[in-house]
Amino acid sequence: MRSQSAASTRNYQGTLVVSGGGAVSSTRVAHYCEGNQQYERIEALDGEPRSMWRHNDLVQTVWPRAHVAVIEQRDPRAMFPALLSGTGGKRVLEWYELRSLGRDRVAGYDADVVLLKARDMVRFSQRLWAERQTGLLLRSEVLGLNGQPLESAAFSELSIGVKPQPELVQAAMRKLDGYRVLRPVVQPATLEGEGWTLTSLPPGFREVHCAKRSLDPMGASAAPTVLQAIYSDGLTHVSLFIEPFQPGRHQGEVSVTIGATHTLMGRRDDFWVTIMGDVPLDTLRRFATALERKR
Repeated sequence: MRSQSAASTRNYQGTLVVSGGGAVSSTRVAHYCEGNQQYERIEALDGEPRSMWRHNDLVQTVWPRAHVAVIEQRDPRAMFPALLSGTGGKRVLEWYELRSLGRDRVAGYDADVVLLKARDMVRFSQRLWAERQTGLLLRSEVLGLNGQPLESAAFSELSIGVKPQPELVQAAMRKLDGYRVLRPVVQPATLEGEGWTLTSLPPGFREVHCAKRSLDPMGASAAPTVLQAIYSDGLTHVSLFIEPFQPGRHQGEVSVTIGATHTLMGRRDDFWVTIMGDVPLDTLRRFATALERKR
């Protein structure tokens, strides 16, 4: 919880490197806090150029080559260097055993290393490096059931306590001349209200978010919608997507693994269901088995 607080209340900037599944990507991150106002800049350094700017819960993602900007509310899932999901810290230790692994150094900072060891086979363990003075998360690893790292995220260089520059974020969020601005339509929803139910969740998981969004980012009224529900055990997440089945886009059942992220996709009557998360594939199958159509 100290690491969670540091991620939102400290001023820091650096380069974050994520590796897993044979792929490596890096982003430049800056986070500023003034009073209860938060500002953030995330710039992708690999692949298609894109930048994300955030003021509190308002997020603006810019794709300069396509001249497209997407404006939406922040995803409720925690993102590195945040750690816990909402108030999940109160129940994380029901499902993970906390072990101290001593000290280390990351990006020039002394760090306390801890292991959150999964108490069952439903979730993966995580190894974490927290900066000793502030608690800011410097590095994390998701460990497979055999204890080997599946995915890691770490700062390669970092400055903590930098001078906040919220004006840089605000100025960038106003520079949209020449961009096509998309505002995806998102509506609060419930699984039951859309005619679905989960008969039983894997131990520890609870719903933390559910919404409907148009598959057309311009929000055309005739466009099909996708229903998304997010479940968390306080530390990791599983996302469930339900959309109309489209023969041209959807084929037979598929499972995909990239690093620690497993994805399970398949047809359910006239719908296409996608379940994904940093959990074992068997956990996703338990979600799929529990999902039932009520009408």
